[in-house]
Amino acid sequence: MTPVNPPPLGGTSSPALAGAGPRPVAALPEGVRVRVLRLVHGDPRAAVEAAGRLTERQAAGLDPLPAEPVDLAPERLAAHRREVRALPDDTRLVLLLAAADQYPVATHAFLRAVAAVRLDTRPLEAAEAAGVAYATAGGVGFRDAWTRIAAYETASPADRRDVHRLLARVLHGPAEAPRRAWHRGAGALGPSGRLAAELAAGAARARSAGDPALACALAERAAALCTDPRERPRLLARAAHDAWLAGESDRARTLAARTDADAVTGVLALRTGHAGEAFDALLAGASRAAGPRPAPAAPHPALAAPTVNEPQPAPRTEDAASGPEGPESAESLASGGVGAAGSGVADVGGVVGGGVGGTTAFDGARGAAGPRDGRAGSAGRVEPGVRASGPRVPARIVEDGGRRADGGGPAVRAAVAPGESAVHLLARAAEAAVYTGDLRRCREAVLAARESGIDPPGVLGGLAAAVDGRYEDARDLLEATAGRCGPGGDPTLLVHAGIAALMLGDHTRAATAAVRAAAAARARGVTVHVSQAMEFRAYADFWTGRPHAAEAAALDALRQAYATGQDNGACHLQAALAMFAALTGDAELCRERAAAARSYALAHGLGLPAGLAQWALAFLDLANGRYDATAARLRALAASGPGHGHRAVRHLATPHYVEAAARTGDTRVARAAHADYDRWARAVGSPDDLALSARCRALLTPGADALPHYATALDLHADGDRAFERARTELLFGSALRRLRRRTEARDRLHSALQAFESFHAPHCAEGARAELRALGAPAASTRAGARETTHLTAQQLLIARMAADGATNREIAARLALSPRTIDHHLRGVFTRLGIRSRIDLVRLLADSDDG
Repeated sequence: MTPVNPPPLGGTSSPALAGAGPRPVAALPEGVRVRVLRLVHGDPRAAVEAAGRLTERQAAGLDPLPAEPVDLAPERLAAHRREVRALPDDTRLVLLLAAADQYPVATHAFLRAVAAVRLDTRPLEAAEAAGVAYATAGGVGFRDAWTRIAAYETASPADRRDVHRLLARVLHGPAEAPRRAWHRGAGALGPSGRLAAELAAGAARARSAGDPALACALAERAAALCTDPRERPRLLARAAHDAWLAGESDRARTLAARTDADAVTGVLALRTGHAGEAFDALLAGASRAAGPRPAPAAPHPALAAPTVNEPQPAPRTEDAASGPEGPESAESLASGGVGAAGSGVADVGGVVGGGVGGTTAFDGARGAAGPRDGRAGSAGRVEPGVRASGPRVPARIVEDGGRRADGGGPAVRAAVAPGESAVHLLARAAEAAVYTGDLRRCREAVLAARESGIDPPGVLGGLAAAVDGRYEDARDLLEATAGRCGPGGDPTLLVHAGIAALMLGDHTRAATAAVRAAAAARARGVTVHVSQAMEFRAYADFWTGRPHAAEAAALDALRQAYATGQDNGACHLQAALAMFAALTGDAELCRERAAAARSYALAHGLGLPAGLAQWALAFLDLANGRYDATAARLRALAASGPGHGHRAVRHLATPHYVEAAARTGDTRVARAAHADYDRWARAVGSPDDLALSARCRALLTPGADALPHYATALDLHADGDRAFERARTELLFGSALRRLRRRTEARDRLHSALQAFESFHAPHCAEGARAELRALGAPAASTRAGARETTHLTAQQLLIARMAADGATNREIAARLALSPRTIDHHLRGVFTRLGIRSRIDLVRLLADSDDG
């Protein structure tokens, strides 16, 4: 299997670009560009330097980006260092203490440290005069992030260690134990099993408190100080998954490359690599996590509370450098209490959870929910802490010696049940199978679960049943999972509830679960889950008649997916946005997004977004009356193999295929497709699915006999929430009535459809309704006053229009929205076309009039 982080290029390639001159930031792929800007703290000059230093593989997104400032923009950092070096020694000392308190871990101990050693802070005035830093109520504020980094890195290693020890000395109590451990570790001279254990315990505390960024820093430092070479890869694996949860994808991939843990490799490959390879790695990790002992069977083990192995105290040992060691051994604490069967990362699949996101009847193989609270499936018995000697500080700082503080702190042992970990990893393996479109792999995951003595978790079991045609069984399993969408829950559980609700056609419940999942993820610091939850909200909002909210949610999720390195998720969102563009009639944007999604999807074996992009293009053809092209695209989608298409998308596209086939007269295959769709609709009992099935039946029925089926479809739509599809049903019904010369009924239906399409900002669909009204001899004027209203714009177009009206250039807008100038130009041309204007001056006037109104 190809690793997540492929080996670097051969010795003939330099770390920076070989040959050509500086690479423009705008020339980078969107995902890479967003991550570069994030890594350089938004500094445009540092971004230019960083872009020019990337290798070809990094620039293409194949290798992780450099995570350290000195590797990103050394010249920018050197310029800041020169500024700091020009300051007086006492000023630099105060800045060093402040920087060590803030970077890379914020500990908020500066004022206490100053008081403990009676440090004179008046030299800070020189920094204020130079514009480098300034005094704040909480201590010191730096001009920017690069100045803070320079203030820290300009100091000598000995002085950095001294200030870390001072800061550790003034941090007290269990709540500050993780940050105290960080400073003690940062002040260490060399490897120490005792400090590694303390850092690992601190990482466990940070993880439990919902601070994965701090947990990553602590676990990575613990690995650096660890004296046991067998334990180091486990600590690095935990650090990698913490980095991933915190949204630091490049650091996560770099750390994962230093381990051989299948679970970590599989999870990262699922989000950034090839879905087929992710399946292999996750299935292998699940087999290791399950071990020889099967977990006890339960109806839905993924939704149950994690099992905790009660830890046993380890013998006390001595550390030559630091004195007596606490009651936890370095080995047990450094691994967080995870047994060897799980390779120290047995719970990574469950913790990371989520995924690119599916929206279709068969794409819910996100499977089992993660452990409670989105954290490692662990609980801890708090052991008494140990005391440590106070830190050594520079001689000019030590005036009163201070009192010796507790430098130890409680150590927490965490344990993960191997069977529970296997559930999570099997769910992720099934998720990978879904993304490829090779749904036969889902059966492999189910078989592996049964061989391990685990009942397939809710969504996974429902997916497998649906693939096998057992629709009633699938409905029951999905309904049980969708019911767990109460407030304040675990974000992974809530995401899975949303997936199940979408599969059942319950878009209102799906939207509720998605909103709650995003809120829970933000509250717990699990940044990586937010974009996935927002993706599901986008689908639910769109189908329930809120297209502006849907597009805004999808664009926000796309930015977050790129920022957190979830390029596979971004691909799926691009495909979803292509579908939104198709439904709103933006043909150029639809084709652009669909092409981007398909290109990436084919390279990474992602059949789901590839199929969704193809469906978007097919619907664009359908709405513009190109029925032969629509039918051809959807037939090709049905014939696509794994990684190129998807059965779920084919299933959801059935009503559109039946419509196109009915228009061309080729209904043989359409009847078979409708029969299967009708079976699913009847099994799940979704009003909208039943309505679409009735619409298909009407399209396949000739003459006046079709009218009762249309009437049934509209009655069912009244109990559903897919407002856009209801409007399409009214359009088709009105067209059928017109052909049967039932003019009054036809006019009512067509006017209703026209009004709905205009509210959805779907001009091409609205034009179809107007054409029918003109054929009927009825007025076909717009039902909306003011054809130049700004409500005709999409959410992104309106945002760009307002920026342009405020005087921002295309490049400035592109930089602020993390898009290319070409994309901004396309959107502005679309704005001018929709509003019927020719210049930015007209745009300013129109927006001013709109605001006044």
